Amino acid sequence: MAKKVTNEISSYERQRQENIAQRDKLLKQLALDASSAGLGPGQKPKPAKPTATQKKKAPVKKVKEEVVPRRTSSRIAGIEADSEVAKRKAEDEYVAVQEAARVKRQRISGPLDLSEVQVAGKGWDKNANFLLGIVNGGARNTKERTFGEQEVKETTDKELRALREKMSSLDLYEGFEPNRIKITPERIYSLGFHPTSEKPLVFAGDKMGNLGLFDASQRSATSVKHEEVKAKDQDEEEAELDDPNPSITSFHLHGRTISSFQFSPHNPSHVYTSSYDSSLRLLDLTKSSSTDIYAPTDTSLDEPISGVEMDPQNPHLLYFSRLDGHVGRVDTRAPDTVEIFQLSEKKIGGFSLNPSCPHFIATASLDRTMRIWDLRKISGRKGAQLPALCGEHESRLSVSHAAFNSAGQVATASYDDTIKIHTFEGMSGWSAGRDLTEKEMEPSSIIRHNNQTGRWVTILRAQWQLNPPDNVQRFCIGNMNRFVDIYTSKGEQLAQLGGNGITAVPAVAQFHPTNDWVASGTASGKLCLWL
Repeated sequence: MAKKVTNEISSYERQRQENIAQRDKLLKQLALDASSAGLGPGQKPKPAKPTATQKKKAPVKKVKEEVVPRRTSSRIAGIEADSEVAKRKAEDEYVAVQEAARVKRQRISGPLDLSEVQVAGKGWDKNANFLLGIVNGGARNTKERTFGEQEVKETTDKELRALREKMSSLDLYEGFEPNRIKITPERIYSLGFHPTSEKPLVFAGDKMGNLGLFDASQRSATSVKHEEVKAKDQDEEEAELDDPNPSITSFHLHGRTISSFQFSPHNPSHVYTSSYDSSLRLLDLTKSSSTDIYAPTDTSLDEPISGVEMDPQNPHLLYFSRLDGHVGRVDTRAPDTVEIFQLSEKKIGGFSLNPSCPHFIATASLDRTMRIWDLRKISGRKGAQLPALCGEHESRLSVSHAAFNSAGQVATASYDDTIKIHTFEGMSGWSAGRDLTEKEMEPSSIIRHNNQTGRWVTILRAQWQLNPPDNVQRFCIGNMNRFVDIYTSKGEQLAQLGGNGITAVPAVAQFHPTNDWVASGTASGKLCLWL
């Protein structure tokens, strides 16, 4: 017989339900008390409707990523990891990467037409460009200034004071701000003026083998409009409209850094360029072409060239220095007849010929020495011949560059934070291979100067003005405080050129050969110009 199911609950369950009911009653009472006191949660405010004046956010444009070839999986392709097929695949990929790197750094050979190698600027027409008239007719600086008006006023020597006032009066080029004159795509390593005195025409070589050209006779629309506005006494705000960038032209002439270039003293339309791609080239501005002058016969050889100069008395003799410590000379009429001399066991960063006596050559090396050589006396067995060493001077640290002036003085910049000036008198009367005493090699002046450029700034070099108009020998050099310093051959500072808009160190400084114009280039390819 089935048992009856009872609906009665236990006393424990009854007590539990009574406790729950009592608790719910208490909570409801507390909620009512809080609501009446204004302490309860209020209603959430409705979001405000957008008004007509509020602009909708522009949709973010998705930038399409460049599609690059992906690496293929050997496992998915069914290739065993240790199989011969996998090894060949890995070897082929390695060879392809090495070949791509080699092609990127390969020397540029053969004749070049400038219209075909132009990388920036308007289309190049060899029959209509801004060079024809020359070649056919021949940011606020926050760094501290160390030389300025006060030093000029305190100068007691009348001639020195007049010269300081003259050089300090050079103004930063007003045609365009320096940060707008990007003369080369990459970091500037070499820079110079065209010899013409008709207008400032600046050339610059960069890290990737590009040669940039800038005509400083052009002016920005803003500067022209400002003058027109001031003349008409109108609102200057109108002058800020439509101001195009300066007209700059650049050509890709070398596969690697253009370390140096020089205009021929015999033909101003010829520019000789040297490069870390181991080659020398001739840029003919009249023909708008660039041709090979010298390169190793073995294209696999890596012999970076650090400098180039032309003999001022021989229009066919070209000298060059290499980073491996060698100096060479080549006759442009017979490029195969090159002479190479090993003048240092370490890097030669720069060299210079004496403009008055070009058989004397000064070299600056990583071995901390500046040496004077006489090319009139060459001795040694074949293949190991050397010019006569007249003398050497050793610095505490490496010497970056050595530069001769026409008075027979050599200026060097070294990493011991000094600029040294060596004076050699009567060099035209020296006998071949003359030995200089240690005293004769001592510098006549030493200038304290910060030469610690670091990795990202081009090495500072002292560069003389070739033919100063007042016959006072002077040189310029970049300043790490974003200035360009000018000194005399006695070590007296003449000026410290700067200005608003210079946002980087103008490391590569150069004088115009005859005019008191100074140009300097930065690591970002920008040009600073004082006229």
